[in-house]
Amino acid sequence: MSSRALHVRPSFLHLPPGDWATVLDCLCARFPQISRETWLQRMARGLVLDAENRPLDPATPYREALRVQYFREIENERQIPFQARILFQDEHLLVADKPHFLPVMPAGDYAEETLLTRLVRETGNPHLAPLHRIDRHTAGLVLFSTTPASRGAYQALFRERRIDKAYQAIAPALPHHEFPLRRHSRLEKGEPFFRMREVAGEPNSETLLEVLERHGELWRYRLWPISGKQHQLRVHMAALGAPILNDSFYPQLTDEKGVDDFSRPLKLLAQSLAFSDPLSGAVRHFESGLALDW
Repeated sequence: MSSRALHVRPSFLHLPPGDWATVLDCLCARFPQISRETWLQRMARGLVLDAENRPLDPATPYREALRVQYFREIENERQIPFQARILFQDEHLLVADKPHFLPVMPAGDYAEETLLTRLVRETGNPHLAPLHRIDRHTAGLVLFSTTPASRGAYQALFRERRIDKAYQAIAPALPHHEFPLRRHSRLEKGEPFFRMREVAGEPNSETLLEVLERHGELWRYRLWPISGKQHQLRVHMAALGAPILNDSFYPQLTDEKGVDDFSRPLKLLAQSLAFSDPLSGAVRHFESGLALDW
C-alpha cells in the first residue's frame, strides 16, 4: 500500500446490484469521472481492498453488496501553507488549534491536506476521529477522540448540547442593535448546495451575540452557537447586516471557483470549548492560541 495512503482514511462502497463481471467494471461504472487506468493504478498499488483489508485486483469477480475500501488521491492537491497545533492530548482526547483554510476531514478536493490526515501522521494514531467540525474557512479549536472505547461518551456532549462553544468574529458595526442579542431563524440548504439560507418557519437555529471591542466601522464580536447548524454564525451575521469580514459565501457568493486568497482569511475563530468530562467529571476548558487581527 502507498505510504501516503496509510495516513488517509479509506472511503467505502457496498457494491450495488448489477451484471458486471468484475469489481473493476463496477467501480468504473459507479464512478465515471475516474478513469479505468486510474483504478488499475490504484489496484496495482494496493489501494483498493475488501472488508478484511485484502487487496482486490482487476480480475476480482463482482459480487453484489461486497464492501470495498478505496483510498482517494487528489492529483495536484492544493497545499495549505499553515500548520495546526496540538494543544492537549491524553488517552481519550486531543485538542487541535486549526488554521484557516485547512479542512477538518477528507472530502471534495482534499485528502492529504486535512487536519485529520495531518494529525494521524503526526501522532501515529489511526483511531483519531473528530467529535465535531468547523468550516474549512474558520480557524480554532477542534476536539478529537483518540480511542473508540470512550468515543460515545464524548460524542454525547455535542449531541445533548452539554458543551459550551464560543467564537470570535470581526464584522461591521451594528450600532442600532442592543447587546447581548439573540438571533433565531430557520436554516435550510440553499443554492449552491454548500450554502445555507434563512427561510420562514419554526426556528431551528439560535446564536447569542455580544460586542467585545469597537474599532471604528468594525467590531469584534463574541458568538455562542446555541444550536449547531452548518454555517450558522456566518448566515446569522450576514442576516443582521454585518457579514463576517472576508466571507466569500455570505451574503453573496463571491468565490465560485473556490480559489483561496490566503491573505484574506475569514475573520471567524472557534475560540473556546468548555465541558464537564463525562468520564472523570473534571471541568475542561480549552482556549485557542490564535487571534483575529483587524
